[in-house]
Amino acid sequence: MPLPPSGNTPWPPPQLEIPLADMDMWQAWYSGDTAHLAAVYGGVAAYTRNPVAREYFDVDRRRLAGDGELRTFWGQDPAPGQTAAKLHVPIAADIAEMSANLLWADVPQVTVDVDSTDKATAKSTTAQIGRYLDDRGHAKMREAAEMTAGLSNVFLRCVWDTTLRPRPWTDVLPASAVVPEWRWGVLAAATVWRELEPLKEAGEVWRLLEYHTPGVIEYGVYRGGQDKIGMRMELADHPDTKELAKRTDSQARQTTGITRLLITHLPNVLPNRIWDGVPNTAPLGRSDFAGVEPVMDALDEAWTSWMRDIRLGKSRVVLPQSMLDTDGPGTGGSFDLDKELLVAFNMLDEGSKDSITELQFKIRVEEHEATCKALRRQILSSAGYSAQSFGEEGSVAVTATEVAARKEESLTTRGTKILYQRPALLDHLTTMMMVDVRHCGAKGVDPAAELTASWPQAVQPDQEATARALSLLDSAGAISTFMKVKMREPSWDDAGIAAEVRRIREDKQAAMAAGDPYNTGGGEPGQPNDEDEAGSDGTEAGSDEGQDETEDEEEGGGSRGLAVA
Repeated sequence: MPLPPSGNTPWPPPQLEIPLADMDMWQAWYSGDTAHLAAVYGGVAAYTRNPVAREYFDVDRRRLAGDGELRTFWGQDPAPGQTAAKLHVPIAADIAEMSANLLWADVPQVTVDVDSTDKATAKSTTAQIGRYLDDRGHAKMREAAEMTAGLSNVFLRCVWDTTLRPRPWTDVLPASAVVPEWRWGVLAAATVWRELEPLKEAGEVWRLLEYHTPGVIEYGVYRGGQDKIGMRMELADHPDTKELAKRTDSQARQTTGITRLLITHLPNVLPNRIWDGVPNTAPLGRSDFAGVEPVMDALDEAWTSWMRDIRLGKSRVVLPQSMLDTDGPGTGGSFDLDKELLVAFNMLDEGSKDSITELQFKIRVEEHEATCKALRRQILSSAGYSAQSFGEEGSVAVTATEVAARKEESLTTRGTKILYQRPALLDHLTTMMMVDVRHCGAKGVDPAAELTASWPQAVQPDQEATARALSLLDSAGAISTFMKVKMREPSWDDAGIAAEVRRIREDKQAAMAAGDPYNTGGGEPGQPNDEDEAGSDGTEAGSDEGQDETEDEEEGGGSRGLAVA
């Protein structure tokens, strides 16, 4: 959609109410903010007073139970006169972090297809891509992967400013800050927006909107209310956008100089099950938390109950009022539980009701531990991860094969997410190359070159097991040196493997020459050895004919039976 007209236009757009409400809910779980969780589910913060949040409950009735009321642990208000003691287990943040670590613990290898450009340009282009994915770029992509796992999708924006950095870099945008436009499931245009610092009037909201299309960015500054876009102002009317007025034309537009969007969409996984039937939401990703929220809510309830048992399990003493110390009428009473000697009890009979009573409730450790562990396993399994990835099976040393077997579910999820990470990464890198050549003066970079990306193995193979397998295959004569190197280094390309094979052969030849410089077969220099004697009849030493004769003489008991065949 182009920039909205001035007036009472709702903002954010109404068609995004359900996705934005879900993203807000996932943000609460991802951040672990208990006040936000209580707000989302209608608890203490009275979230339902917010009109946008009210849509969360009123529009999407699929969230409600059969009686029309939402029953959640975080949606319950504390009892009157009782302090809030709800605890949160940050398993949602752990899941998002694990997803990012599985994908971006190491930088994927991005190479240029040599068939799409010449070798020299391919080499220099590959080197420049490595600079895009330096520590800063690597950290940004890992940040994007973590946000994507929690919030279902993010957007990558290519930005540049040669006064700050010599090359373009990546800016990660949350999905709540972008209004996308799709064409055949592909991002065709996008409106990026953010709130600016408020000026004088209280209650007014200033917003900056950027409408991105291939080759052009249109800017708009609006002054409105909490849920209305308001009037469109000049860029120079707000101090945060004065610089934009200097580099835009009379229509507040800026040309990018490249023929594609500066923004790339990065979904988590697809399809999104909960937005089925909601228009223009099919390309958006699915959060790892989708459908798991009730179980995470139950885990928090079980954990809070466990801690409540610990609080109630503290030893307590019930005393009669006559045992309390007072400072006079109307001053109340007190009792020192650490006092070692008690005297002058105002008691008539030790067995009467005015006696000391001890209270000690049972702490149900095993029951709570088993419940929390079962809920945790269910959450991880529903999110697509193995419990072993989170240390559930202990830290006993095992082989890489056993680790891969235990983490099979996590590795399968990793492989699925790479299917969405790879094309988004390559599209974004292509955009960065175009911007680099056009605005940053990059040399030897071909933006039209075709790129490929390969992710490193998540579980490195066990070197000892690989060596044993190679030894057995070599003993059986069932493997070549090329395949040995390929099994040892599966990430290498054929050229690297061939170079390693040549080095291995050169090392063997050098070792043979160093061990027998005169080619004597172990004898002294200049002295005939057994093989020379075996060939003294004129046959070349070591030839097949000499060997056959030696074998015949051995069979006949000849004196030359010591010759080596």
